[in-house]
Amino acid sequence: MADSSGPSATPEDVAKAEEHKNKANEYFKDKKYVEAVEFYTRAIDLNPSVASYYGNRSIAHLRTEAFGYALQDASKTLELDKNYIKGYYRRASAYMAMGKFKLALKDYELVKKVRSKDKDAIQKYEECNKIVKWMAFQKAIAVDTTYTSVADSINLDTIDVEDSYSGPKLDDDISAGFMKNMLQWFKDQKKLHKKYCYKIMLEAKKLFEATQTLCDIKIPDSNKFTVCGDIHGQFYDLLNIFELNGVPSQDNPYLFNGDFVDRGSFSFEVILVLFGYKVLYPQHFYMARGNHESINMNQMYGFEGETKAKYSSHMFELFTEIFNWLPLAHCINEKVLVMHGGLFSRDDVKLDEIRKIDRFRQPSDEGLMCELLWSDPQPMNGRSPSKRGVGIHFGPDVTEQFCSLNKLEFIIRSHEVKDNGYEVSHNGKCITVFSAPNYCDQMGNKGAFITLTNDLKPKFTTYEAVPHPNVRPMQYANPLFGLGF
Repeated sequence: MADSSGPSATPEDVAKAEEHKNKANEYFKDKKYVEAVEFYTRAIDLNPSVASYYGNRSIAHLRTEAFGYALQDASKTLELDKNYIKGYYRRASAYMAMGKFKLALKDYELVKKVRSKDKDAIQKYEECNKIVKWMAFQKAIAVDTTYTSVADSINLDTIDVEDSYSGPKLDDDISAGFMKNMLQWFKDQKKLHKKYCYKIMLEAKKLFEATQTLCDIKIPDSNKFTVCGDIHGQFYDLLNIFELNGVPSQDNPYLFNGDFVDRGSFSFEVILVLFGYKVLYPQHFYMARGNHESINMNQMYGFEGETKAKYSSHMFELFTEIFNWLPLAHCINEKVLVMHGGLFSRDDVKLDEIRKIDRFRQPSDEGLMCELLWSDPQPMNGRSPSKRGVGIHFGPDVTEQFCSLNKLEFIIRSHEVKDNGYEVSHNGKCITVFSAPNYCDQMGNKGAFITLTNDLKPKFTTYEAVPHPNVRPMQYANPLFGLGF
């Protein structure tokens, strides 16, 4: 962040800053947000007193999911110019992305007062207010001992399957044949009957309830084991993984490391297929919770809207309940720890402490559970505040100490887009894998997955995005993220 307390910009600096700003605007419009941030920063370095530069960089940070940086920039615009209304918009959007809905509501309320006839301002205020009220209701029922689970309210025997339904049917246990038919059915953009959706979900819930917070996995000598990172609703890229690496089976086990849903507009198909394979192969198919398996993220980034559009709010509530039971980490052959986000703000965290985390809840914005889901590695030693505004950045020394303390060889995590779909950092002790190629149809990155055998030497397979039906990413996202420039 530039410091505005220095000497005034010269006329030459002012002119050059405008050039950088215009170049940044071009990058932004081309959806090249990293480059846009770079050129807004150049403009700020030359002329740090212009509120709009920070406002523009704020929204570019939002696009790259650097919510903490976006919040800093939005706040800076208002330090410079309290009448810069876009600054309140930007700050509210950053608060929303970080799940701080009450703070966002205050900013939207101010905008609505200033622009009392602005339909967009009114819509954003009302939408945010709805979420705040909904959260208050959820908090109330959480302490209501008479509240029963969503799963208990479902009676499959009372759900009829219409004669007109011609898709895959699930009258008995899930089979490999049923999964094959469901994959094709979804590929053809058809809906599975809600009765079978509920049946898969309820069976998956039972399995996750019986699963530990930290699961131990043993790779048999004769098998490979595949670890996939974020899928983010990119169903057709998930199908491509199965084409390249084989469908899950007892001889072809998988671990999907969180962020199955949101952003991509085929999240429902992705999560139901993964749940189906979990039910079919409970000892050979694993799923870990990501930061997007949470209410706040699902409300903003599309999974709630998609599930309601394709089925019902009741089904979304059941997904929320199941997500609370997802494991937070997996340990392979006692030597490799796999989690979605990363490591911790403390040096003394042992695996047994992870095992004892009470995971059946929505993640908070601090503590071990939060850091497992949100943290990211950094190249320099030590720790620093996260660009996301949640979790931490941790350096090579932190990874080295954690691995040494817990007798681990390395960690695998996901959570971040990488140009090649993966990245090996921290002297080989921290591996990032990201399995959603051309993320959100705009990042141009490859996807990747990791295969391990008993010797635990990772093999990386990379791939390009495949075509998908003409449904844009974020199709079902909250209108609060319909952010203009």
